[in-house]
Amino acid sequence: MTAMEGLPVDLRAFHNEVEGHLLAAAAHEEARRAAARVARGFDWLPAEQRAEVERRFAAEHLALARASWQRTVRRGEELRDEYEALYRRLRARMLAALLLGVVLLVAVDLMVLVSV
Repeated sequence: MTAMEGLPVDLRAFHNEVEGHLLAAAAHEEARRAAARVARGFDWLPAEQRAEVERRFAAEHLALARASWQRTVRRGEELRDEYEALYRRLRARMLAALLLGVVLLVAVDLMVLVSV
């Protein structure tokens, strides 16, 4: 059981939105820290140019993270579609098997009643 299962839909949406903002803030902080680490290696550059390197690196880091998240979302949607299709086929097969079983049971009952 997850913490989200008992929440109303609007509260669940709010929770998801807050979580998204927290993830985005963490990604920005991670990009900023990585950029600062890289820029420290360019101590021979003037401060203004080093700041520009840091800004560009952070922007590229965020773009890569965003692209990775988008690929993950697309793959998740693909998997959900695949599993939903499999579930629908399985449900149809189970219904067909159940109906066949009922038909066979009724046929056997009729055969027994007719033979008695």
